[in-house]
Amino acid sequence: MNNYNNGLLPSSMLVHRHPANPILAPKDIPYNPALVFNAGVAKFQGKYVMVFRNDYGDEETQTILPHVTTNLGLAFSDDGVKWDVSPFPCWSWEDDEVIRVYDPRLTVIGGKCYMCFAVDTKHGLRGGIAATEDFSSFDVLSLSVPDNRNMVLFPDKICGHYVRLERPFPVYSRNGIDRFDMWMSDSPDLRYWGNSKLVLAVEQVPFANDKIGPGAPPIKTDNGWLTTFHAVDIDATRGKNGWEKTWKKRYTAGIMLLDLEDPSRIVGMSGSPLLVPEAAYEVEGGFRNHVIFPGGMILEDSGEVKIYYGAADTVECLATADVNDLVRLCLEGK
Repeated sequence: MNNYNNGLLPSSMLVHRHPANPILAPKDIPYNPALVFNAGVAKFQGKYVMVFRNDYGDEETQTILPHVTTNLGLAFSDDGVKWDVSPFPCWSWEDDEVIRVYDPRLTVIGGKCYMCFAVDTKHGLRGGIAATEDFSSFDVLSLSVPDNRNMVLFPDKICGHYVRLERPFPVYSRNGIDRFDMWMSDSPDLRYWGNSKLVLAVEQVPFANDKIGPGAPPIKTDNGWLTTFHAVDIDATRGKNGWEKTWKKRYTAGIMLLDLEDPSRIVGMSGSPLLVPEAAYEVEGGFRNHVIFPGGMILEDSGEVKIYYGAADTVECLATADVNDLVRLCLEGK
């Protein structure tokens, strides 16, 4: 039975928000975006690297500029908390068909960094994968047909194939309303994708009634692929919750384990959210309040898991947990 109508859903006690939050905000960026969020984060060549989304507007009047101004920024860190931001955006795709690129996700495979991204085009929203070694040039390997997004790559081949999670969202959906689910596809070469399977449906998530989708790229544990996802509930009684006239949705973060050999099979899933918007920077003063969107997850040698997430579609934040606690949470299903 879904419990999303309970407005007081708590975050798990096993996850801890970092005291430095937000770890990246518009004030930290030298080229003055209004919003900085939904970053991809990975460890690459001895550094933490973050590629983040920039949107532009006016915080005082709570207006956003045309979305053509969206671009991607770049930052590096020695500890994953304090970030050195590059002086210019790292990518804004120039193409007659492309409107904007956003929501990056980073995965390191075989010494190269791969970035999944969403791209608005004149003929629909597509999901893409690009390869980079220097974060100044990006080789676009594949683009999906519309409409697909929220793609994340597994860091290892599985049964000889690359694998990604994704969230297609056909305009007709199911029964003519939002019912957007998480799917999986595989590829021999990162360019051609198929063998698509449903992984998780909205109805399987007790704290969602609108849509779900991938969060951060999975991390490998002995018990399975530890995988975050975003879950959305909508409540028509919610009023103005941000810059928009009405924002009636809430985004929470869930967590589950997928089988190591067949990641379309769910080994275990927490029946409660991992992270719910609660902190001031998640529920107040943002472009869209009551939003948590996980985009990066790093397993440290100590067993600590760093979970990077966008908050209120405005700032980038960090939470931490012990990997064994997260695995147990999924296996117990609580």
